Amino acid sequence: MHYQRERSPSESLFWPLIWAVALHVIMFAMLFVSFAFAPDLPPAKPVVQATLYKLQSQSQATTQTNQKIAGETKKTTAPIYETEQLEQKKAEQKKVAAKAAEQKKAQEAQKAEAAKKAEAAKAAEQKKLADVAKKKAADEAAKKKAAEEAKKKAAAEAAKKKKAEEAKKKAAEASQRKAVEDKKAAALAELLSEDVGRQQAIADTVGDEVAGNLDDLIVMLVSQQWRRPPSARNGMSVEVLIEMLPDGTITNASVTRSSGDSPFDNSAVQAVRNVGRIAEMQQLDRGTFDRLYRQRRAVFKPEDLGL
Repeated sequence: MHYQRERSPSESLFWPLIWAVALHVIMFAMLFVSFAFAPDLPPAKPVVQATLYKLQSQSQATTQTNQKIAGETKKTTAPIYETEQLEQKKAEQKKVAAKAAEQKKAQEAQKAEAAKKAEAAKAAEQKKLADVAKKKAADEAAKKKAAEEAKKKAAAEAAKKKKAEEAKKKAAEASQRKAVEDKKAAALAELLSEDVGRQQAIADTVGDEVAGNLDDLIVMLVSQQWRRPPSARNGMSVEVLIEMLPDGTITNASVTRSSGDSPFDNSAVQAVRNVGRIAEMQQLDRGTFDRLYRQRRAVFKPEDLGL
């Protein structure tokens, strides 16, 4: 873009003044030439006066011409000066407007940068809050999972311990039962291992003891099958007739003397029938079995059955 250099007032008046001075010089030169070539004439007042008048007239004309030139110059110079001042003012206004526009642009840029930074800070804060919430949720989930796992582990350990205790209890009961059975079997074996005469003698002397052992065995086996009814009370007793075969199979059970409570009587009979078979009876000789256990009466009490 081409910018016109602003001219000062002195530069604006320079050429008009030069032209005015040049015109005066030319006019004075013409007057001088006219005086130099004028003819010598006898003096005469009228002529002198006319000449002086003429010179005065020329001087006045020159003055008027100079004034006219100055006026024209002034008229010509004034619009030029005003135009230059107007252009200078416009240029200054443009500069001010450009500067204002630059400042406005800079302010807008600063505002945009500040808004951008604020938005970035807000996004960072939101991300931070989201990360904190996510971490908190993850921690809570981990704690919940750990608690559930600990609960499951404790339940598993308790179940395992309970199972082990039940197994231990069953093993102890089985061991105790086996010990009783072994003891009774040993007694029966010892009794049956003697000859017939010896057996009869022992049967006569220890018959009650052998019968007692087998009776204890019957009570123990029945107690394992018995289910206590709600009406059963300690102190009750029921007598049951047990009928068996030589191999120990129970063929029948019936009440021969009631306790006065039918549910208890029925529970005792059912328990005897549930035993099914007493294998230890096979160790008895036929005579002893027929005499003592073909039909055997047994008395059952709730406290004797152990439940």
